[in-house]
Amino acid sequence: MANDPIHQFEISRWIPIEVGGVDLSFTNASAFMVLTVVVASAFLLLSSSSRGLIPSRMQSISEMAYEFVATSLRDSAGSKGMKFFPFVFTLFTFVLVANFIGLFPYFYTVTTQIIVTFALSVLVIGTVIVYGFYKHGVGFLKLFVPQGVPAIIIPLVVLIEIISFLSRPISLSVRLFANMLAGHITLKVFAGFVVSLAAIGNVWGIGGAILPLIMTVAITALEFLVAFLQAYVFTVLTCMYINDAVHGGH
Repeated sequence: MANDPIHQFEISRWIPIEVGGVDLSFTNASAFMVLTVVVASAFLLLSSSSRGLIPSRMQSISEMAYEFVATSLRDSAGSKGMKFFPFVFTLFTFVLVANFIGLFPYFYTVTTQIIVTFALSVLVIGTVIVYGFYKHGVGFLKLFVPQGVPAIIIPLVVLIEIISFLSRPISLSVRLFANMLAGHITLKVFAGFVVSLAAIGNVWGIGGAILPLIMTVAITALEFLVAFLQAYVFTVLTCMYINDAVHGGH
């Protein structure tokens, strides 16, 4: 079980709760989602409570995160899209902190659960749809009819655009889920090689464990990069989708 790379993703009930036949138990995934919110909130509060002209390291990190989200949103959706800044910044912070927390030994990575990433993606697309119709009314449907398309192929293009739009929450969620899942499985496999070979006890076993150990260290460093890149990609795509809601079919 210790070397099972899938065991780390299992959800266990910490506080069993059942209401009307519906399982509402507080699980390890729930606990680490709460921990993610607490850590992110605490960091932002601490980094902004004592702001100075010469920023501390914590203040610099929070300001860099702020500028990254603001720039991405402004570049994608323009100044009108800045009303969504709190929403996008919250998503970026949650995904980033959740990814980093999962890199600590024996900690749970909530973004390896497809239901979590899919819920975040549906929240993004749902916001786009609701605000799009609120802002543009039926004119929001122009999004599915690109300008300059010959009338004869409009039905085909509209069908393709609708399928592409509906696939957004799937691609957005699977991209984050799959990358985090694959990275953690690979890391656990190589770490398992180290333990198994070292347990042999002889020179060949210990010598053979050196290469997997090097790979484990290298993959761990790569996972830190992937944790940031996946939060970055999720945020940039969210900004691009919000542009559709802000500007409609223009």
